Amino acid sequence: MLATSDKTASIDPLALRKAFGTFVTGVTVLTTHDANGQPRGMTANSFTSVSLDPPLLLVCVGKSALSASVFASTDCFAVNFLHEEQTELSALFASKSPDKFSALSYDFVHTGAPVLNDCLTWFDCTVHERVDAGDHFILIGAVQAFGTSPAAPLGFCRGRYAMVKDPLPPEWLASHGMIVSYLIEADGSLLLCRDAKGAWVLPTAPRRIADGHLPVAGGGTLELLPDDTFLYSVFDVADGDPGYLIYRARLAQSAQDCQLPENFRFFPLDAVPFDEVPTRELRGMIRRYVSESARRRFGIYMGSHDGGRLAMVDGAEPWANTPHSSN
Repeated sequence: MLATSDKTASIDPLALRKAFGTFVTGVTVLTTHDANGQPRGMTANSFTSVSLDPPLLLVCVGKSALSASVFASTDCFAVNFLHEEQTELSALFASKSPDKFSALSYDFVHTGAPVLNDCLTWFDCTVHERVDAGDHFILIGAVQAFGTSPAAPLGFCRGRYAMVKDPLPPEWLASHGMIVSYLIEADGSLLLCRDAKGAWVLPTAPRRIADGHLPVAGGGTLELLPDDTFLYSVFDVADGDPGYLIYRARLAQSAQDCQLPENFRFFPLDAVPFDEVPTRELRGMIRRYVSESARRRFGIYMGSHDGGRLAMVDGAEPWANTPHSSN
């Protein structure tokens, strides 16, 4: 059945909304920061890829949204696609909660907009153009960085969530194939952070850091000792994330002097909450680190189809003739 209109007929906005809602979309969380540097975010499902050269995308922001004024004035933003297990996160960012980021893990990649660590795909953008469009405005972003994972997307259709069960094509590869995480030790304690599901995981970075400054969710950085940062483990998680690169590192200051967001915490090595670490591979890797820390003799693990290989190195620093003394 076709619905037509002429100059004398009016469009029923509720019926039009339902008609628009039959188009299956993904669910995104738009994130940016306000003039005071505080993270802001909202859900949106009006997303479109615009151009590959130059790389452009667009999202539509409702003028009545609480964060609309922030997105109307910001010079950068991130688009975070949600995966099928993030319906609660979608509801959080669709709500009027004043503190949506307090229990989330996120990083700053290129522009300074917060990028959610545990999401399907993210795009970090500078603002290319804004276009006024009725009760919305169109935000066109120039993509500066992006990353994705093999998780199943969260869909939305007819006013409710829809699950996409199409299997991942065998030739599909993640654009950024590895998650970079850090085992950060200070005063005999290990730094962990809460992920979006409340589990304890290692701090992550968009890529291996070169300047010794690891960005943390909530703003700020952790200063690491560059000469005490070494590759520790490389492995995949079956049917999960695309893979992990784990580095061990030491904090440049004591744990007591470190100002951390509330979702970060140092745990003594004999009190790591292994029951709250989400995957078997991550638990096993942290257990090995705790064991090797007692001897100050570390290995490098490379995962493989037959169980992986562990190469031991002498001393805390592979190239040193004598162990490095602790500060």
